[in-house]
Amino acid sequence: MAGVAVRRSGVPGGVRAVVLDLDGVLVDSLAVAREAFALAYAEVVGGGVAPVDEYCRHPGRYLPDVLRLMGLPAAMADPFVRESNRLAHLVTPVDGAADLLGVLRGRGIGLAVATGRSGVRARDLLGRLDLLRLVDHVVGSDEVARPKPAPDIVRRALELLDVAPADALMVGDAPSDLASARAAGVLAVAALWGESDPAALLAAGPDVTLSGLGELRPLCDPCPAPGTPPGDRPVAGGDGPAAPGRGPDGVDGHAG
Repeated sequence: MAGVAVRRSGVPGGVRAVVLDLDGVLVDSLAVAREAFALAYAEVVGGGVAPVDEYCRHPGRYLPDVLRLMGLPAAMADPFVRESNRLAHLVTPVDGAADLLGVLRGRGIGLAVATGRSGVRARDLLGRLDLLRLVDHVVGSDEVARPKPAPDIVRRALELLDVAPADALMVGDAPSDLASARAAGVLAVAALWGESDPAALLAAGPDVTLSGLGELRPLCDPCPAPGTPPGDRPVAGGDGPAAPGRGPDGVDGHAG
């Protein structure tokens, strides 16, 4: 299929679960993230030009990790979250997101969102966009011990879906997403329509590259769990407990 490049064979036995990043893959939130970061920088750091472009070179990462890597104050996290929430009405779904999720759900495929955002804020955003009902679980970076690029968030999603890594794939738009997927043992699918520079994403060595969200469909053969009709699967919103030492709201980056 045009726009789809596969580096290794498909998932043995068919796909039973799809794990998706949120920002850049399912929703278009980059403009909001850039504005929130600039406002948080002005509030905490003060004068000068906010290093927004450098911030955007860390898609998919948990915000506290990004601030640490950039040598910026951790205190920027709270105003970033506040401004992101204030501007959340400007975030829109990626074209075809609801349709694609509905098709995969109808095929009996388990769906989870694994995001750099906190779980609370990710579920709130998906609810605002009427996408939460179309996924089975949402796992935020504050709900696992180690955020991406560690495999914890993908492993937690698969645990909630009760699916083995060999039967799953993950779609992400950042090198950290692909690293997390590979470390968890699932097929790493690069979303070239997302927030990362395509060259950087390709250099990360994805197993599959897609140029549009709709191209995910042919990779996902119908394969419901034995004895589980698609209509009987629970609707949206499950998640794991917050990791020790992180608050219930958490803080997040622009991409998950």
